[in-house]
Amino acid sequence: MAQTKGRFEVHDLGNFKLHVYHTNDVMADASYIIEGKDSLVTMEHPLFKDNVAEFNIYIEKLGKPIEKIISDYHLGGSGNYAQIMAEGMEEFSKGPIYGGMMKGFEQMWGDTMTELPTGDVTEVPFGTTQTWAGVTFEFRHGASSDFPAASLLIGGKAYYTHWTPVKAHVSHLQISSPAAIDAEIAEAEKSLASGAELFIGGHGGAAKRDAVEFKIAYLKKMKEILTANKSSQDFVDAMKKAYPGLPGEAGLEDLGKALYK
Repeated sequence: MAQTKGRFEVHDLGNFKLHVYHTNDVMADASYIIEGKDSLVTMEHPLFKDNVAEFNIYIEKLGKPIEKIISDYHLGGSGNYAQIMAEGMEEFSKGPIYGGMMKGFEQMWGDTMTELPTGDVTEVPFGTTQTWAGVTFEFRHGASSDFPAASLLIGGKAYYTHWTPVKAHVSHLQISSPAAIDAEIAEAEKSLASGAELFIGGHGGAAKRDAVEFKIAYLKKMKEILTANKSSQDFVDAMKKAYPGLPGEAGLEDLGKALYK
């Protein structure tokens, strides 16, 4: 299938297929389709109109009905269709932090951004497992430093968090305080212990276990460097020395500012 902006990849996980849509938008957002035998579950619909159009065309070509739409960490172009959220996320999405963020996006990107969803919301309690399209969705608490959304273990094989683990320097949007380092380590260790084979996120796409292992080691090293250095610039220099040539180096200045503010 030809795409003009985004890119799809498909992972066959036995009793279901996971379709990953890399939007290639300004925030590196990813959207997902879980394809069961007779129906689909869609997750994290895209935020920009051109991506929404591509995503919807792809869904139509799969030829199966959508059983559920999940909006976990990201609101997107799911229109007036009913959607699933983790408990507490609906109120949070309308509040000053998330709601203010979305208003800022509207000011920045104007008419290129899709209208926010207006469908009825059903909230799912944490610690419960739902079955849709013949696939299980286990709702777990996400990182304590992040939005009050869910880490989802899908079919026992794919683990969804806000950020896909990658072998690169982390963003200051993900690690915005020293406490967030510990929270992200704890969540990454939980994801590894889940037994999943694929690790997916609202930013990034899909990764294997080695990327999670790298993330844990990287964050533990970051803690050491943070403790050993008294200034943001010393921290940045030490991170560059510890990980020469690692992608994302340009973001270290902002990361340092966040950790030393």
